[in-house]
Amino acid sequence: MVQDPRESHRQPSVQGSRIDPYVDSYAARTRGMVASEVRALFAVASRPEVVSLAGGMPNVSALPLEDIGRIVQQVVSEQGATALQYGSAQGDPVLREHICEVMSEEGIDAASDDVIVTVGSQQALDLVTRVFVDPGDVVLCEAPTYVTAINTFAAFQADIRHVAMDGDGVVPEALEEALERLAAEGRRVKFFYTIPNFQNPAGVTLSAERRTRVLEICQRHGLLVLEDNPYGLLRYDGEPVAPLRAAAPDNVIYLGSFSKTLSPGFRIGWALAPSAVRAKLVLAAESAMLSHSTFNQMVVRRYLTDHAWREQIKDFNEMYRERRDAMLGALDALMPAGTEWTRPDGGFFVWLTLPEGLDAKAMMPRAVNERVAYVPGTGFYASDEGRRSMRLSFCYPTSEQIREGVRRLVGVIEGETELRDTFGGMSPPAGAGDDSPFPDLP
Repeated sequence: MVQDPRESHRQPSVQGSRIDPYVDSYAARTRGMVASEVRALFAVASRPEVVSLAGGMPNVSALPLEDIGRIVQQVVSEQGATALQYGSAQGDPVLREHICEVMSEEGIDAASDDVIVTVGSQQALDLVTRVFVDPGDVVLCEAPTYVTAINTFAAFQADIRHVAMDGDGVVPEALEEALERLAAEGRRVKFFYTIPNFQNPAGVTLSAERRTRVLEICQRHGLLVLEDNPYGLLRYDGEPVAPLRAAAPDNVIYLGSFSKTLSPGFRIGWALAPSAVRAKLVLAAESAMLSHSTFNQMVVRRYLTDHAWREQIKDFNEMYRERRDAMLGALDALMPAGTEWTRPDGGFFVWLTLPEGLDAKAMMPRAVNERVAYVPGTGFYASDEGRRSMRLSFCYPTSEQIREGVRRLVGVIEGETELRDTFGGMSPPAGAGDDSPFPDLP
């Protein structure tokens, strides 16, 4: 007698779950696919009464939306037969030439043949990891680091190790020590992942002197550098610092994106890689999604051709500088003693560290009740660190909203401080809360 398959679904295995009858069938790598600290805040932060200092969403309302609408219409009417067709996994050749022009603004001299267009820089992260990482391989990352990079590396079963940072970026001595320790253990390190400009989440920039030292250390150890630079053109103070890729084209894979300087809705990013690596990335992209959206690429390509995009970035920088200054001014004026924060020269984020004995993750329910949202620092580590820290974003709310959000946050911190002084600091056990259902935002 053949069993009704519906019946088998009602009979989970001993190790299975009544909610998910396929739990025993998933690949081992899915154990690394856990929801991050950020995305679940989306539902809370999107409520109109909540001031969100959480998500790193660019303010796309500042774009010339009428101009973009005209570009979309032109692409459809003049190039529709091509724009609505399959394309190349490497990306549109003309767009790749424009991408080289964009990178030249930061001092990178590149050939369009070495560029691969990706679905945001996030897909570039996935492709690089897919090509290089076997289960158990070590990936070195700054501490803290981009939450979805952690999720990507974990999904491919990498052993994620952190390297300490300070106000000038990753500490070269800590990088050297980590590499020597791992070599003594016989461990293979595949690459060092870094966000050198206005780092997500810390907001710090790797100094020019340290960039030279980091490259020298990585070259001496034969280590590839994965440089993620979505914020590089969003500088509000200070002088630009040349990308790592500009100094070491054979040792660096460079990732870029239009998500912050144009719009995340187009989902256009790129990877610039040495030729042999680029060929592997194209093959990986073909197997993952066959080809990109030709339509989106042609819209972005025409925008870069016909629109004064450099002036648009200047407009963005003025707007974000005002919002950054509003956040730093409110923090300076209102934050209680014992609280520390970074002072970014660009990008979207401030990294705030609470006084001793406070826990940013445990404090979240009180913050939501007081109608302010942030991202707890624990989401930016592969280990159980960051409990005293939080990421604050100034890119999306207005300056007035930022000041009000900081005021509300200060009230939450003061309330938690009173509890600490009355009952003593709370020290959650290691690993507590690691299964929190928070998904990711940029």
